[in-house]
Amino acid sequence: MGRADARRAGGDGKRRLFTWRKILGTFFGLCLLGMGAFAALYVFVDVPEANAQAEKQSNVYKYSDGTLLVRSSSEVNREIVDLGVVPKSVQHAFVAAENKSFYRDQGVDLKGTTRGLLSTLTGKGKQGGSTITQQYVKNYYLTQEQTVTRKLKELVISLKVDQRMEKDDILAGYLNTVYYGRGANGIQAAAQAYYGVDAKDLDTSQGAYLAALLQAPSQYDWANATPSGKKLVKERWGYTLDNMVDEGWLDQAERDTMTFPVPDRPKAAGGMEGQTGYLVEAANDEMERQGITEEMRQNGGWTITLNIDKKRQKQLEKSVDRELENQLDRKNNEIDATVQAGAASVDPKTGKVVALYGGVGATEHYISNATRQDYQPASTFKPLVLASALENGSTTQDGSLIGLNTVYDGTSRRPVVGSDIPFAPQNEDDISYDSPTVRRAMDKSINAVFAQMVVDVSPAAVKKTALAVGVPDKNFPETPAMTLGTMNASTWDMAGVYATLANHGKKVTPTIVKSAVHRGRTMEPVDGVGGQVISRASADTVTDALTEVVDVGSGREADTPAYDAAGKTGTSENNKAAWFTAYTPELSTAVALFGESPREGGGQVSLTGTANSGRASGGGFPARIWADYTLGALNGGSDATFDLEGVERGETAVTQTPSALPPETQEPPETPSEEPETPSGSPSATPGEESPSAEPPSESPSSTPSRTPSATKDPEDEDEPPGERPGSEVLPEQ
Repeated sequence: MGRADARRAGGDGKRRLFTWRKILGTFFGLCLLGMGAFAALYVFVDVPEANAQAEKQSNVYKYSDGTLLVRSSSEVNREIVDLGVVPKSVQHAFVAAENKSFYRDQGVDLKGTTRGLLSTLTGKGKQGGSTITQQYVKNYYLTQEQTVTRKLKELVISLKVDQRMEKDDILAGYLNTVYYGRGANGIQAAAQAYYGVDAKDLDTSQGAYLAALLQAPSQYDWANATPSGKKLVKERWGYTLDNMVDEGWLDQAERDTMTFPVPDRPKAAGGMEGQTGYLVEAANDEMERQGITEEMRQNGGWTITLNIDKKRQKQLEKSVDRELENQLDRKNNEIDATVQAGAASVDPKTGKVVALYGGVGATEHYISNATRQDYQPASTFKPLVLASALENGSTTQDGSLIGLNTVYDGTSRRPVVGSDIPFAPQNEDDISYDSPTVRRAMDKSINAVFAQMVVDVSPAAVKKTALAVGVPDKNFPETPAMTLGTMNASTWDMAGVYATLANHGKKVTPTIVKSAVHRGRTMEPVDGVGGQVISRASADTVTDALTEVVDVGSGREADTPAYDAAGKTGTSENNKAAWFTAYTPELSTAVALFGESPREGGGQVSLTGTANSGRASGGGFPARIWADYTLGALNGGSDATFDLEGVERGETAVTQTPSALPPETQEPPETPSEEPETPSGSPSATPGEESPSAEPPSESPSSTPSRTPSATKDPEDEDEPPGERPGSEVLPEQ
């Protein structure tokens, strides 16, 4: 037989093997087999008894030594209400958001269930698509586990429930069992948690928000949602109302007049008073980042051990009380009423958060001042400019390698050279310094020096270094103004950043959860120490510079022979925040004060006048809190010293100085003051932020006149971020 005959014979064999009749027969056989299996499942799976809430357990939070911090309530925050109590428009809002066909379907969504089964089989996790009936069955009869068995049971039970129950009864069960966030199970608890009203008093717009919230209760909670989360929940809210219009449940004209109903601020649960609520919140946030959702935690049964050292935690609380709260008159002094303190303390060798201060109390001030990221870290960012210069082997405009001995031009309001973006920052009190070294510029936090250094390194390179060591990418434009710490960061973030410097350039990520166990299942803890993100030489050189800031510079309030310390002060625009972030070989701690309006909606305000002491600088209250805490946390001191290697001294050439400001930016000279450039309201016992030490700097009053602030005008500090606009002199905001 020839090759052609053989091919024909082979082709005939394949056709006989794969005929359409056989393929269709196989397909229908599989369908019948699946139908038979489902029929058997339908017969054998019955509607079970409801979940016994008595089995719901507490979550237990412990200190690092295993002693109890708090036991979350085992009671479910739920109050069952009849469907008739819930306004009809609110009922329709939930149906419009979750399951438009609810009143018409048979209780299941085969496409959604199939998608969920495939996601479970392929390990992609939770997927939407369930009907209201299916969600009710899951909440009321089953568990939240993501398994194929549970999903198949949910499908069968949902079909049976839809046949046996009225739609209104199913909807009532759903509204009363679903979890809304903020510890609220059921619509009555949710109405109270988000709007402070009973379910019967919810309006359509509020109901649409609660319905939109169900898709992601934690992400969509307006009080702590990210800008992205707020955008998404507003879109979901609008989608819900539009669906109501489509279904004929809402007039378009009424829809057009509705505005987004911003919910009330949440209130801490009982037992969460003082610092406890802040610690629990930080632990829960870390668990969320590790994949343990709020819904999983609400089921209870977790034992969560924190890295918090009980002794150091109590010491931090005492230090804030002793060095700040006891000096304030919150009831009678309007400025004192605005002062918020935050702090985080990290072990630089492990990344463990050993102490945290979130504010006056979690039941009084819900936002944690330890983890909030809405204030600027100010001049505590300057060490990272130096770190980036060292890491990149950067040179000055004259080609000199940058190091601690490199000399810069310290003229106040000196325009930077080599930048397309004009920038001429004013030094604190408008003082000019005659050829300061980088080391001295760090001591005095000379804006002119670090503004030029950012340009020498390049803003992009500085930002890259900052992100690598742990500064968050929040409001962080690549401009010369970044030298003044104009991005956003928390004390948690900055304690980790400085811990990375203390750890010789190995990345330190603050972590608060030591372990989290649930019935043999454990959460994977965060690895607090990572790889080398900047060289040891760069990190150790910065440490060497920062030790002098504590010894003789703006951080000298923290200086003591009891321990080795390196740190930096910072005061943000208009004195809205004051920082002291520093470390010993054993602890890295960031302390900050924030000016926050006590009025509804908050808002940042100046700290000037805190405790009737003039400007609240980083070298004042924050440095004293830091020193008191560190001394106690180290049991009165420590013999540990910084082990520094490869400190970069650099070259001593002077960078190029412009001969004059552009003509259009010049101002007529002012008569220099004969008085020291120190705010008159500041007591002599408390030096101002980065104020000159007993050794006066070389000043040039004829070319850069001093400016004495008036009694009614806030003094300019070293971190005041000026605006940037071409063709004009750039001055700090007043």
